[in-house]
Amino acid sequence: MKKQIKILIIIIILIIFLHILFNIVKLQDIIMKKIYPMDYSEYVYSYSSKHGLDSLLIFAIIKAESNFKPNSISNSNAKGLMQLMESTASEIASKLEIEYKENESIYDPETNIMIGTAYFKELLDIYNGNQLLAMTAYNAGIGNVDKWINNGIIKKDGSDIENIPFKETNNYVRKIIRDYRIYQELYK
Repeated sequence: MKKQIKILIIIIILIIFLHILFNIVKLQDIIMKKIYPMDYSEYVYSYSSKHGLDSLLIFAIIKAESNFKPNSISNSNAKGLMQLMESTASEIASKLEIEYKENESIYDPETNIMIGTAYFKELLDIYNGNQLLAMTAYNAGIGNVDKWINNGIIKKDGSDIENIPFKETNNYVRKIIRDYRIYQELYK
């Protein structure tokens, strides 16, 4: 009888431990999902799908660019959720044949994501689907990336992103890679 009571106590302790552990893991997921949200998901899913992009990568880009704040403006005057330059946004809007009002449309979440995903797809096309080079160009510009490739600073396959000479761009690409992996883990 004493042996059965001991086994019962061990089972109860194990159940309590597993319950606590499960709740901690659940709480950790809840906290991480607050840090890595999927705000504006209807637009991200729609335009990612339209351009054949991984929506989790677009969430990681938005997280890195604006932390989901639609009225963000960077030091270089990039604007909105996906931190677009007005000239780039206007050019892409023209290609998409959508109405675009300078200093206004760029702050609209749907318009910003529509243009930002189209621009990222354009960069992927330029760099033959290479996400690392497209991310690098999204931040530093096509001209810089092409110059770095032509001068042998970075490889054409993007396998040596640690050589990106702009510290901000180097950190930016690493941050997106990290955030993309976190999004993949949280929302698999």
